[in-house]
Amino acid sequence: MQTIFTFAYIIERMETIEDNLDPAQSLQMITEVIARTKENIKNHSFLFLLWGWLITVASFSFFILHTYTAFKLFFLPFPVLALTGIIISVLHFTGKQYESETYLGYYLKRLWVVLGISFILVVFINLITTQLPFTYTLLIGGIGTTVSGLVLRFRPLVLGGILFLLSSVASVFTPDAYKPLLQGIAFIAGYLIPGYLLKHSKI
Repeated sequence: MQTIFTFAYIIERMETIEDNLDPAQSLQMITEVIARTKENIKNHSFLFLLWGWLITVASFSFFILHTYTAFKLFFLPFPVLALTGIIISVLHFTGKQYESETYLGYYLKRLWVVLGISFILVVFINLITTQLPFTYTLLIGGIGTTVSGLVLRFRPLVLGGILFLLSSVASVFTPDAYKPLLQGIAFIAGYLIPGYLLKHSKI
């Protein structure tokens, strides 16, 4: 399917330009189009591993501080590590801004930007309504991970996304005190394990 799309796009591009293109220009254009349709899926493992570790640490830290200590600011790991993740993610994408971006990379980047904004809004809304956001953050993570796994054709990510979705349902029946613990476990199974498999994949 990707090959068909590539050649269809090449033909469409060539029909829109003048007929007096010399062979060197034509070859350069074809090479550029093909390069933009190639995807090294290993490159996508970085953000899954980054956010997997950050949210896992934040979730377990939240659970331990809230359950076993009298520390009143037990929620601090989430904003601190989330801000760290945002900064690192922005620097990561900024460092790649001059590289040729594939169509798949373009789509996934914007998918996760929208989901990231949704994540922030969900947390804000739940804070205003004095509810824990874990059910909805797991749901958002499940949507993004499942879609990413499907478009990358990487089954461990699809399974990880499904696990997120199931965890969001399970959190409805989980006592509030144990919801961060459930989220931490979900991120290990849904982000970290697929992320490392993706990083070391031979695709």
